[in-house]
Amino acid sequence: MNHPLFEQRQQHSETRVVKAIFPGTTNHHDTLFGGQALAWMDEVAFISATRFCRKPLVTVSSDRIDFKEPIPAGTFAELVARVVGVGRTSLTVRVDIYLESMYSDGQHLAISGEFKFVAIGTDKKPVPVFDQ
Repeated sequence: MNHPLFEQRQQHSETRVVKAIFPGTTNHHDTLFGGQALAWMDEVAFISATRFCRKPLVTVSSDRIDFKEPIPAGTFAELVARVVGVGRTSLTVRVDIYLESMYSDGQHLAISGEFKFVAIGTDKKPVPVFDQ
């Protein structure tokens, strides 16, 4: 995207959220429940996209969510969302979840995916992401 505000808005809209993985969010394997990970990813993607364009948005798709490794209870998960693409009325946000031990330094990528949003007006119809 060559819009003059793209880079500035992209940097400002990067969103980071850290979650502690406790028993209420885990499955029978004592790892983060996949549905919970998806909900967190959609939420942080929505925040990033909204910070980018400051318009009402709806999620229209999620694409290729890669669960590279399970996230065990008793760890931290850092969600990092970045706007990676902008169309006329849509935004694509990449979300990475990094696994981090509570008791040692370092983190590594555990889950990643992309979410697409469409900006909507009061009539619930698509509107341009950037005002002309």
